Amino acid sequence: MAARWIEMITGSLEDKKRWRAYKARIQQLPPAYRTTVEGIERYLIVTGPADGDHLVHMVEDLADLFERAAVDDTPIRVIVGDDPAEFVDTFKSNYGLAGWIAKEQRRLADSIDQAEREQGSP
Repeated sequence: MAARWIEMITGSLEDKKRWRAYKARIQQLPPAYRTTVEGIERYLIVTGPADGDHLVHMVEDLADLFERAAVDDTPIRVIVGDDPAEFVDTFKSNYGLAGWIAKEQRRLADSIDQAEREQGSP
């Protein structure tokens, strides 16, 4: 019962364990791959899903991808392409989750639609 109450305040303890395991995996990557994953992770945290469970799932898959790439010695640009933001946005879209930016974009569009209805569009 106490653990459930604590999780309500601090978030899922299981997600925290998974996050720490992911971070340990990333530390084992060669430096260039680790730097790339850390950059992608930061971008995901800022633009990704608002839900911690989904974020942890995404970064675990990201770790899988870069661990395989490191073993195969795949060049980083072959993985992320010329536009890393596009790579991450495409990566995120595979999860069917809307990040907070998408939610805010939808709210903005809804607000403008509402204002148009209130004004009586021409």
